[in-house]
Amino acid sequence: MMIKPACVFLCSVTVLLLLVGTPTAVESATCNVSQLSPCADAFSSRSKPSSQCCAVVRSQSSCFCQYLRDPNLAPYISRGRQVVASCGVSIPSCK
Repeated sequence: MMIKPACVFLCSVTVLLLLVGTPTAVESATCNVSQLSPCADAFSSRSKPSSQCCAVVRSQSSCFCQYLRDPNLAPYISRGRQVVASCGVSIPSCK
């Protein structure tokens, strides 16, 4: 009769894990504008963004809204939108 309590325990733990959910993975992108340094030429001139720049832009896409709200970055937003578009990345709708 020990099987029944063990089964109940395992089922309870399973249900508890399903209710709690699995821990979410930490985002790989940390919102640090200095990580966009491979894009410096593209942001400051009309040069086409490099593949390295576009890779960084893709990895930083979850940070776009934060960057758009930063008044220190305002001078770079217009060109930044062009660089992002050139990389084929869409800018999210920010709240």
